[in-house]
Amino acid sequence: MQGAIARLCVVVAAAILNHPLLFPHENTTLPDQDEELIARMQEHEARLEMEKAKLEKELSQMDSKQEETTLQEGYSWYFWSTVSFIIFFTIEMCRVDLADGEVRQVEEEEVFSESGSINPRMMVLDKDILSNFCDKCTYTSAHENWRVREFVEGFADDLLESLRSVCNRDTDMEVGDFVGIGSMFESWKVCKPLTCDLIVPFSPPDPHSFQYRLWCSSSSDIPPDMQGCGKIKVTTPGENGGGCLCGSANLGEDMLCLLHGRNDTPKVSLSPDELLCSRDTNCLAKDQVMKWFQISVTKAWGRISHKYDFDVTFRSLDAAGALKIRFPSGKIIVMNIVPVVQLEDTDAYFVSHFPSDVDSFPDPYWPLSVAVYERNLLKHFTKRLPKHSCHLHCLQIVTFLHKKQSGLTGKSALTNYHLKTALLHLLLSKKTIMWSVESMQHRVQDLLSFVQRSLQEKRLNHVMIGNSKVPEEIQVPEMIRRAEPINLFRTLVLQRELYAATVRHFQEMLRNAPVLIQEYTPYLSNGGLHHSLDESL
Repeated sequence: MQGAIARLCVVVAAAILNHPLLFPHENTTLPDQDEELIARMQEHEARLEMEKAKLEKELSQMDSKQEETTLQEGYSWYFWSTVSFIIFFTIEMCRVDLADGEVRQVEEEEVFSESGSINPRMMVLDKDILSNFCDKCTYTSAHENWRVREFVEGFADDLLESLRSVCNRDTDMEVGDFVGIGSMFESWKVCKPLTCDLIVPFSPPDPHSFQYRLWCSSSSDIPPDMQGCGKIKVTTPGENGGGCLCGSANLGEDMLCLLHGRNDTPKVSLSPDELLCSRDTNCLAKDQVMKWFQISVTKAWGRISHKYDFDVTFRSLDAAGALKIRFPSGKIIVMNIVPVVQLEDTDAYFVSHFPSDVDSFPDPYWPLSVAVYERNLLKHFTKRLPKHSCHLHCLQIVTFLHKKQSGLTGKSALTNYHLKTALLHLLLSKKTIMWSVESMQHRVQDLLSFVQRSLQEKRLNHVMIGNSKVPEEIQVPEMIRRAEPINLFRTLVLQRELYAATVRHFQEMLRNAPVLIQEYTPYLSNGGLHHSLDESL
C-alpha cells in the first residue's frame, strides 16, 4: 500500500511540473507556433491522467478491501468469542447435569442396596411347583370365575334396567349397557375376593351433547402433569352453530319450525348444575357424576332388592358403584360399576375414577381408559400363542406374590395394572414360541426382571398410548397411537419416599417368592385340602 501511495505522489508531481499552463505565454523559449511540441505535451498529459485515474482506482480498491478485512476480523472476533462462551457454558452445564445424575444414580443405587437388591434370574423356582400352582389357578378360573361372571352380568343388567326406570329421561343422563373389563373378564384373576369391574357409558339428555378435548390434541390446554386426561364439555343446542333453536329460544306464535311440528314439545336446555357440570363452567364434573350415579344406584337397588336373597352395600362413599354382595353362606363378590363417557365412536372411555388407582385427578380432568383395547390385545395373543401358553399363568403368579406381599408389608405404588402392562410389553417384544408352558419359569423371571428394571429407571410406558408395536388389528385410535408415551411411574419420580417404599416392597416380594409359592403349593397334592388353598387365594 505504501508503494502505491509513493507512485501516486511521483505521478502527481510530474504532472504539475510538466503542465503547459505553468509556462507563461510570454516565454520566448517556447515558440508559439510549435504545434508539434504542444501535441506531444497534450498526449503526455493524457497518459499521466490515465495513469493517475488507474492508481486512484487501485488505491480505492485496496482501501475497501482493507475495510472489509477489518470488519471481517471484527466480526470474526465477536463470533469466536460468542462460540467460546457457549462452549464454556455448555461444559459447565454438562458438569452440573452429570453431577446431579451421579447423585441421583448413587441415591437410586443406595435405595436398591439398602433393600437388598435381588436378581430375579437367580431366583430358584421349581417347575413342578409352578405347574401345580397354575393348574389350581386355572381350575379355579375356569369353573368358579365363569359362574361368578355369569351371575354378575345378569345382576348388572337387572340393576341398570331398574336404574333407567328411576331416572327422568328429559333431565337425567342416559345410561347405556355395561362393558366388562379387568382381570375377571381377562381370565387371570387369582386372588380373593372375586372382583368384577364394569364400566357403564352415559350420555346427556337430548338435545345436549358432549365435546372432548384430549391432552394430545393440537390445541389442548391440558397441563403437562395431566397427561392421559381430557376435558368433557357439555354443549347446548345452537351453541356451536348446529342443532335446532326452537327448544332454546322463543320463536313466537307466527314462527314455525321446519324440523318439528306444532304438536312436538321442544326440549328446553338445562342449566349447568342439572347437567352435572363444575361450578360456573360447562365442563362435566366427576364429583357431580359420581354423586348422581350413587343416588341412582341406591334407588335402583331399592326397587329390585326384594327379588334377591343377598345383601348389597356400598364399600366406599367416595367411589360410585363400588358394591359388596354378601350371600347368606358368607361368600362375597365385589362389583365396581364405574360411570364413563365414551370417546366418540371408539372403545376408549373417560373414567370418573379407577377402583384401585393410586393417582387421583382433580376436576374437570377425566383420565382416559383403553382397557377394552388391552383386553382385545390379550385375546389377540391368546389366539396366536402356542396351545396351553403360559402368559396368563405368569401374570397370575406375579399378582399372587404381589397380593401376599401387600398383606405382609402394606400397600405400595405398585399395582396389578403395572404388572399387566409389563406382561403386555413382553408379549409385544418376544416371539410367540417362547411362551410355551415349558418356558414358564423363564418367563416369570423375565416378567419380574422387566418390572425391576422399570423401577430402577422409574419409567414404565403405557402399553397402548404412543406404542407403534401394537398390532393394527387391535384398531387403536390414531390419535392415541401417535401420542407421546405416558410414564405410569411418573409419581415415583416426583415422590422419593414413595419410590423407596415401592422398591423395598418389590425386593421383599422377590425374596419371599419361593417361600410363598412353596407354602401354598403343598395343598395341591392333597385333594382334601383344596378348600384351604381356595380360602388363602
